[in-house]
Amino acid sequence: MEADQIILELKAQKYKPVYFLSGEEPYFIDLVSDFIEEKVLDEGEKAFNQVVLYGKEIDFKTVIDNARQFPMMSRYRVIIIKEAQELKTINNLQSYIDNPSPQTILVINYKYKTIDKRTALAKSLKNKAVVLETKKLYDNQLPGYIEQTVKQNGLKIDYKATALLAEFVGSDLSSINNEISKLALRLEKNETISAQLIQDYVGISKDYNIFELQNALGKKDGATAFRIVNYFASNEKKNPLIVSINSLFGFFTKIWLTQSMASMDDRSLANKIGVYSSFFMKDYRLAAKNYPPQKIKEILLTLQEYDGYSKGVDRRNPDQGELLKELVFKILN
Repeated sequence: MEADQIILELKAQKYKPVYFLSGEEPYFIDLVSDFIEEKVLDEGEKAFNQVVLYGKEIDFKTVIDNARQFPMMSRYRVIIIKEAQELKTINNLQSYIDNPSPQTILVINYKYKTIDKRTALAKSLKNKAVVLETKKLYDNQLPGYIEQTVKQNGLKIDYKATALLAEFVGSDLSSINNEISKLALRLEKNETISAQLIQDYVGISKDYNIFELQNALGKKDGATAFRIVNYFASNEKKNPLIVSINSLFGFFTKIWLTQSMASMDDRSLANKIGVYSSFFMKDYRLAAKNYPPQKIKEILLTLQEYDGYSKGVDRRNPDQGELLKELVFKILN
């Protein structure tokens, strides 16, 4: 099942004995687990009937002992196992999964991993439990997710604002939802989130951000690029070098792909290379003209080299700001 389907059933008080929440994307796991933790029992019932356990601190017997207890002055007990991927004896829960207590709601949070489908436990879960298996969103899926989340909050969003939010927040869905929720508190229903609002309220500088640095480099505008780099160097905590390197690596990879598929129309090419909207393809096509293929290969190798420097490889205690200045100089020359 998908997380939103599970939440709908929970809201309708259609509870199941076991929920197994797994996968690479923790946001959806937390969404379901937190709903059960906060909403199934009232505050008076939680004191006697809600237990949170941590996988690294327990064994399977602890889980079963808690799950087999009868609720006190409540219809249900709620047992939540956090960090269940650390529970070494998790396969021994199979006997309970096959015959769970109808008066217990057992929630197993198995983050960042999926269970081996060949195991007896996995087969029992498939037959007896509500199973959620989450996956990380690809970069080209982020715009759709942002637009859907904005719509759910009663707002609209334009292309550039979507791109800015995706670029600066990245695939951290928890942060994306938090930023959109904050904007929803400030705006009227059906109001459109613009790039200016993103810059004003998400904490992105209008002129000094990675998006503008990419634009400057794409245009080979050295003066603007170095103004931004100097700002980054003086605000290292807000602009970590590793984040800049990762973003620039993605940017120049997309430029290289633009060159290799230049005959495609903007919409198809944007979808192919993971650009959030065809609106921005003119910038990538310009950059593709400004940087020969051999230069792009050199830039990508240089970015990998400076990624190592930023982590102390071949350079002890590197000055992050100076490294970025060197890097941008090499990109432009």
